[in-house]
Amino acid sequence: MILSNITHFSPMFYLSGFPGLEAFEHWIFIPFFLMYLVAISGNCLILMIIKTSPRLHTPMYYLLSLLALTDLGLSVSTLPTMVGIFWFNCHSIYFGACQIQMFCIHSFSFMESAVLLVMSFDRFVAICYPLRYSVIITIERVMRAGLCVILRGPVALIPIVLLLKNFPYCGPLVLSHSFCLHQEVIHLACVDTTFNNLYGLSLVVFTVMLDLVLIALSYGFILHTVAGLASQEEQIRAFQTCTSHLCCACVLCAHDGAVSCTPLWETCSTCCTSSHGQHLPLRTSHA
Repeated sequence: MILSNITHFSPMFYLSGFPGLEAFEHWIFIPFFLMYLVAISGNCLILMIIKTSPRLHTPMYYLLSLLALTDLGLSVSTLPTMVGIFWFNCHSIYFGACQIQMFCIHSFSFMESAVLLVMSFDRFVAICYPLRYSVIITIERVMRAGLCVILRGPVALIPIVLLLKNFPYCGPLVLSHSFCLHQEVIHLACVDTTFNNLYGLSLVVFTVMLDLVLIALSYGFILHTVAGLASQEEQIRAFQTCTSHLCCACVLCAHDGAVSCTPLWETCSTCCTSSHGQHLPLRTSHA
């Protein structure tokens, strides 16, 4: 398809995947597919166990189920384009689909961060103020917190995602990831994108970064409280109250870390390909 340099309407982006390794893409995808399979089946199992066990219908396990839902949503958001690239050699994605995917990926990422924050506060109250836990952490408050968690990311992301549709895009519309991300798409715009850049940076600082700081503070207070307990038995009992949360958080971080490394491996693949004189196909769209 012969295309012009600038497009205003529905450009088609090219997801590069692993340039230069096309012959091995089926094999490369196997570990990623297994990882997705474990994540999806594991989260579904957690949700089923919590739903079918009345004794688990407590604030702590409701938060675990919300974490499982957000991780499930993130997995489902990134899987379609990766399957298309690695199994069907389909690297192209329409702008509308790209817009929906980036909205879902960033929304679920913000949700996960918020859920982990609420979970850390839940454990902070359980260990530091055990006698007041049932008064402070109630089902009603957990439901309200869950609603805020669900709405925070999407509501904050709507402006910058919608603004992308009004931008013209120049040159080869090549994305270096296997899925669409705002920070990559915005770099292909031909106009001043200062607002999107500053707004996106502010979102990261005042959501994810702030959440991480508050999570660290919560667990810092927890460790300080546990260290001050008189007996080792009390310390072990206190740590056991955090076991389920910490295990799920570690598994979640490992899964998200593996997914986050995909762009790094793709970038390394691109650099290696470029060093051998090969180039990505140029994709642009009609105005």
